[in-house]
Amino acid sequence: MSAEVKAIVVSGNGYNCEREVANACRLAGAGRVDIVHLSRLLSGEVSLHDYHFLNFVGGFLDGDDLGSAKAGANRLRHARIKTSGGTLLDEILQFVENGNLVMGVCNGFQLMVKMGLLPGLDRDYRTQSATLTVNDRGRFENRWVYLKVDQKSPCVFTRGLTGIYLPVRHGEGKFVVEDQQVLERIEAEHLAVLKYSDAAYIAPTLEFPLNPNGSMAAIAGISDPSGRLFGLMPHPEAYLHRTHHPRWTREELPEEGMGLWLYKNAIDFIREQVL
Repeated sequence: MSAEVKAIVVSGNGYNCEREVANACRLAGAGRVDIVHLSRLLSGEVSLHDYHFLNFVGGFLDGDDLGSAKAGANRLRHARIKTSGGTLLDEILQFVENGNLVMGVCNGFQLMVKMGLLPGLDRDYRTQSATLTVNDRGRFENRWVYLKVDQKSPCVFTRGLTGIYLPVRHGEGKFVVEDQQVLERIEAEHLAVLKYSDAAYIAPTLEFPLNPNGSMAAIAGISDPSGRLFGLMPHPEAYLHRTHHPRWTREELPEEGMGLWLYKNAIDFIREQVL
């Protein structure tokens, strides 16, 4: 098999962060990065099985009709790929079964949750058990947040990290679950990878503005039990270089932005475990 890591970034139907995510994958070391319109996947013109790293990006998929990413989730669950007759969700699940990685950011995270890909308890990737809904303050939030990393998490994207600082840009980022048992399992299995926290990355918080949306248990991002499916509301692709930081003219900062760490971990894992 080729040693070249191949990443696919889904575009179209309202997504608007595909170029930033593609740039993040390139900077992280992917040898090939393709931005592919959703229609090309559904037509069968492009297959996920030619790639190792699938990215669902931020934006307003289908105008957030029926709620953020819900219409898009229904399409991917039920629309048939012309060449195979299966659904795109079927192809995604085979892609995951082959050991590959999937990452969803903001609207992409909402999509993964509403398809049932996350949290993926008991390897059930078809049943929705959580959602992302309207922020507690009832408005769009555009600010930077501190994120505490659960170092016991199986998530391959956050290996070696204790905390990261990233921007959020969303109106429906409040993570909630269908019942308390789901939340208890997410916590017990360390699937709540990222939590909104204080500036020292020590204490998760429910207080605004550190927690911009009121998410249950301060959850900002989750992983499935394999650690290879990961979704988060903050935007790592928006902090790849020190000049992206809101205080870059006033603070001494490393050249590399914190968001790039997540993509580098992904590319490194693929090189170590997939190729």
